Amino acid sequence: MIKKISIFLLLVGLPISANAKSAEEDRQEIREMRSEVLAQLYQNNPEAKDLIAGAEGYAVFNNGGVNLILLSAGSGKGVAHDNKSGKDVFMRMATGGVGIGLGIKDYRAVIVFHKRAMFDQFVDKGWDFSGQADAAAKIDDTGGEANAADSVVSGVTVYQMTKKGLALQATLQGTKYWKVDKWNN
Repeated sequence: MIKKISIFLLLVGLPISANAKSAEEDRQEIREMRSEVLAQLYQNNPEAKDLIAGAEGYAVFNNGGVNLILLSAGSGKGVAHDNKSGKDVFMRMATGGVGIGLGIKDYRAVIVFHKRAMFDQFVDKGWDFSGQADAAAKIDDTGGEANAADSVVSGVTVYQMTKKGLALQATLQGTKYWKVDKWNN
């Protein structure tokens, strides 16, 4: 599946791993992205701060995606944070799907894990398969964006924030999250 997604990402021009940075530079970039995303989340949804503080852990990801009529694909990177141990696990993600839509979207996701088993499963297995209906329009600081929490699975809350893009889609989307050994050694 990952191989097929990678081929599609190449075809639509999304970067897969155009990365000549050191592992520490990658980790620092991800930490900075996490700080920016959490600041935006707390500004728009102040209740999220207490929700995250009381959770087993959380993950923050960036994701760029393209939807071309019947196919959609995207990739990103992020970090899962274990509130109990204080440990960060650096990860990548890839999405692929089928459905009707057109557009390009750059968004951020914060996933809050209220149950230990859900956090452990995400870090160890990292698979999410879901349907998605979406409308987003944001260019620079103008436009609308979805910013509310959606409880996807019992014990998990997800916040999605559109950074830039224009998309209208209804897709059956698969998302794979996985640890990056280079970033976690």
